[in-house]
Amino acid sequence: MGIEIVFNPLERYEIEHVILDYNGTLAIDGKIIPETIPLIKALTERVNVHVITADTFKMAADELKNVPVKLTIIKSGQEKQQKLFYLENLGRDKCIAIGNGSNDAMILSKAAVGIAVIQQEGASIEALQSAKIICQSVIHALELCLNPKRIVATLRK
Repeated sequence: MGIEIVFNPLERYEIEHVILDYNGTLAIDGKIIPETIPLIKALTERVNVHVITADTFKMAADELKNVPVKLTIIKSGQEKQQKLFYLENLGRDKCIAIGNGSNDAMILSKAAVGIAVIQQEGASIEALQSAKIICQSVIHALELCLNPKRIVATLRK
């Protein structure tokens, strides 16, 4: 179990967790993007998948009830710090983080791999500048996680 990302003998990561923002990343206007569900299910065969959100539309629990993720709803206010604390508890070198908003910027910059996505909600400049990779959609980001050699090809120095 896990996702191995090897850049060279001295730089390698054993990914155990993928952390996803909910609205704007995994969902649009509170509704999960249906095409993400089979990708998440495939991903959970290799890693633990977490969704952390302030739950703007108050729909995350209902939308994710049949999706194999660990949902954490954080309090409104200081979302950046709460998300960073969550990442730190899991171990930043063991995590891929995926998000689109300003409140995702810290975890995108501190995770082993941070992926910003640009979808209907857009993406904040702060998230884009903090990420190591930018994708056109969460579908592409999840596919990267399932095909880690693509991550290596993108980030190889």
